[in-house]
Amino acid sequence: MGLTPITLGYVPLLDSAVLIAAQEQGFAEAEGLEFTLVRETSWANIRDRVAVGHFDGAHMLAPMPLSVNLGLTPLDVPLVAPMALGLGGNAVTVSLPLWRAMQEQEAVSGVDARASGMALAQVIADRRKKGLPALRFGVVHPESGHNYELRYWLTASGVDTTRDIEIVVVPPPFLPDALGAGRVDGYCVGEPFNSVAVARGVGRIVTIKSSIWRSSPEKVLGVRREWAERFPEQMAAVIRAITRAARWCGDPDNHDTLARALSREDRLAISSTVLMRALTGRLYIGDKDIVEVPDFFLPFERAANFPWISHALWFYSQMVRWRQVSHTAENTEKAVRTYRPDIYRAALAGMGIAVPSANAKVEGALIESTALGALGGSLLLGPDGFFDGTQFDLDALDAYIARQAL
Repeated sequence: MGLTPITLGYVPLLDSAVLIAAQEQGFAEAEGLEFTLVRETSWANIRDRVAVGHFDGAHMLAPMPLSVNLGLTPLDVPLVAPMALGLGGNAVTVSLPLWRAMQEQEAVSGVDARASGMALAQVIADRRKKGLPALRFGVVHPESGHNYELRYWLTASGVDTTRDIEIVVVPPPFLPDALGAGRVDGYCVGEPFNSVAVARGVGRIVTIKSSIWRSSPEKVLGVRREWAERFPEQMAAVIRAITRAARWCGDPDNHDTLARALSREDRLAISSTVLMRALTGRLYIGDKDIVEVPDFFLPFERAANFPWISHALWFYSQMVRWRQVSHTAENTEKAVRTYRPDIYRAALAGMGIAVPSANAKVEGALIESTALGALGGSLLLGPDGFFDGTQFDLDALDAYIARQAL
């Protein structure tokens, strides 16, 4: 019997590695699948090509299936997220002139979200007093983790992101060019496009996703709900192949091989030296400064592939906060139904991989790594704290949204 063809879209980012490794390391073939991977530049293209059936699934922004199901997109085709593709991997990079202004406000070297946020907030306040134009920050899509974590970080640092800055959408590969040309003053994006700006000498990394919210979600596998329900065996095989690839990607012994594969012109087209910075967590943040961040990007550990419903509802809470959707019981239920831990568990049954038995958790509650009883074994989760010390409990969703109201 021949292999079943599966076409998946991706944007050339570090966390597409699990799809690329599934194809190149034979994990897809071992599941009876033949992956065809198609590189795209923008997230809107990814979303639309899944919706119209060009792709069976795709590397997708974690909030994007929610935004589709909540009616924020032009195509009314329900999507589901049956697995996540990793935790972390983002950073905030600013221009060198903005970094110098932050240094004048006693910004210190490193990626601590609280310290860098306070310095940037002071720069923004001073500019407002002087009547200077608002700083412009780039994100990759309005309904992206990048938009929400940038706004969350700055708001918690004392910045009114609806008034004091301008936020614009720029596709990930174009952000270093935009920063170097002065079209944006900073941006939030996934690797390698923070390290690219540093390598070109046009930017400085000032904080990272795992400092704003540790062990936090970034990308998911997005598929049409109709496809997942019509082809459950293929869906399960795709999940198994990508899960095996994620475990392979997380092994440090494989990082050199992975970086070389990702660096090819038909993949990310970024040097393996730059890619290794994020893969190893040894980040060059600017000048000759290096920080060690072991949990910068987690493709497999800490249940990194599990589609937590609490993750989905946190993104939903931010959509409500920034007035993209209304908070209603119906919308809450749509968000809950988008992430599908049931599909994930069924796919991995009998594989010997521990899977959480709960569908949700209190986000931000784990101060340190914690053992969790799970189906098929035990798991280490966390730490998963927000930098401002808050917690998100989906059982108190209404209160959380009320506290964050503009």
